[in-house]
Amino acid sequence: MTRRHLLTIGATALAAPMVNFGACRLLGATGKVYSTRVVDLVARSLVIDMLGLLTMDWAKLDRWQATPGEFGAEDFAQIRRSGVNVANPAVDLNADDPYGETLRWLQRWSTFIAGQPQHFQPILGAEDFANAKQTGRVGIIMGLQNSEHFRNAADVYRFYAEGQRLSQLTYNGRNRLGSGCVDQPDQGLSEYGVDIIQAMNQTGMVIDVSHAGDRTTMDAIEASSKPLLITHSNCRALVRHPRCKSDAIIRAMAKKGGVMGITGVRAFLSARNKATINDVLDHFDHVARLVGIEHLGIGSDAGLDAAPPAPHLNVEGLHQASRIFDLTGGLLQRGYSEQVISQILGENFQRALRDIFTV
Repeated sequence: MTRRHLLTIGATALAAPMVNFGACRLLGATGKVYSTRVVDLVARSLVIDMLGLLTMDWAKLDRWQATPGEFGAEDFAQIRRSGVNVANPAVDLNADDPYGETLRWLQRWSTFIAGQPQHFQPILGAEDFANAKQTGRVGIIMGLQNSEHFRNAADVYRFYAEGQRLSQLTYNGRNRLGSGCVDQPDQGLSEYGVDIIQAMNQTGMVIDVSHAGDRTTMDAIEASSKPLLITHSNCRALVRHPRCKSDAIIRAMAKKGGVMGITGVRAFLSARNKATINDVLDHFDHVARLVGIEHLGIGSDAGLDAAPPAPHLNVEGLHQASRIFDLTGGLLQRGYSEQVISQILGENFQRALRDIFTV
C-alpha cells in the first residue's frame, strides 16, 4: 500500500507525526477519509488558528472555566483531533464595564489553563510555540475582539501583565480608538487610538484590525511601527461585505509584514446562499496572488471541538471538527507545495508574532 492510501484520522496520528500511520478513526468527527499525506503534513506542521475557539458551546466553556476539573481527557482529545496546536479564542465581551469584565475574563482563562497544565500552555512569548508543539499541549493566545477595556495607554501594560497578548482595535461599531466595519462614515483612527497603538508596540501586544473600518485600518497600519494582523477575514474582491478586506488594505498589511487569516464564515465566502470549500480556497488563492503566500494564514472563527457548528459556519466540504485537514487537502489539490502549506498552516503567523512580541 502506498503513502497515498486513504485512512481516517485519529489521535495517534496527531501524537506521532513522523510514523507511518495505519487506519485509525477521529472519534466524533464526520468519518471523512484523508490521505496519509494530508495527515502527516498537518501533524508535522505547527498549526495556528488565529481565531479558534475551544468550543462554541458557551455554557460548556463557562463550566470548564468555573471548575477546570470538569474538563476531561475526551474534551482534550476532541480539541487535539482538530489538528490545531495554537489558538486565539478571542471574543467581544459586549460588557457595560469593559475594564472589569475583561479582567475577570482573563482571570478565568488563567485559572482554567493553570488547572490543566498537562493540556494547555499560555503563549506569552515567541519561545512558547515550539514548546507547545513539542509537549503536545495546545497553546492559548489570550486576545480580545475589542479594545474598549483600555481606559488609557497605561492600561495596555496592565492587561499585558494579566496575560493579554492581542487586542482587536474595534469591533463592528465605533469606540474611542476608531471606527468598526459597519460604522459610517468611517472617521479613522483617533489620537487616543494612536496612543494605544504606540503602547501596544512598546509592550509587544498584537494589533488586530479584522473588524476595523477601512480608513481606521489604513490609519492603524501607518501609525504602527510593527506588523499588524488581520486574524480572521476574507477578500472584498471576491465578496463585497464590510467585514471583508479590500486589496489596498491587504497590500498595506503585507507591506508592513503582517499576515491575514482566512475565515470559514459563509457570508464572507460567497455572495450565493451557500458556500463550499472551493470558495474558501478561492480566498487563499486571491491573497497568495496579491501579496504572496508569506502573508497568508488561518483564522477560522470557529470552535475546535466536536460541538455542532453555528449555521453561519455551514460550508459544504468544510467539516468544522476537521477543517484543518479539509483545507490542507484542498490546498494540495490546488498545487500548493507541502512547504508552502506548512507556512500557511502556522509558520507565517509564528513569524509575524515573533516580530511583534520582540521588544
